[in-house]
Amino acid sequence: MSATNIVLGVIGFDCHSVGNKILEAWFTESGFKVTNLGVMVSQEEFIAAAIETDAKAILVSSLYGHGEIDCAGLREKCIEKGLEDILLYVGGNLVVGKTPFPQVEEKFLKMGYDRVFGPDCSLEKVSEMLKADIAAKAK
Repeated sequence: MSATNIVLGVIGFDCHSVGNKILEAWFTESGFKVTNLGVMVSQEEFIAAAIETDAKAILVSSLYGHGEIDCAGLREKCIEKGLEDILLYVGGNLVVGKTPFPQVEEKFLKMGYDRVFGPDCSLEKVSEMLKADIAAKAK
């Protein structure tokens, strides 16, 4: 069976690149075919790459706290481009300030993200969830 295509990158004007490289290495090692768009990626770039690679998931990271602004509307844009079934994962330091994670998670789930992760999440758990979510969508 061939590797599942996923797209990852750091959204908006965020230029934090170290975590992005770690995610690329982790998901590649976990058996995914990773298209890494790098840093300062627009929503349109995520969508175009997902279409081009027939990706099953878009993994968005944001570390500079403006994820709430940068990530709003991505689900709607995916639907407009025919990607209504794509998985949307988001993680990192997503908001400015000390907002409790359950509130942050609720906000992003309402925006249409399938999974929301804080900066201290287990990558092993994330890759397991991603495999399970992709398998569930395939049914």
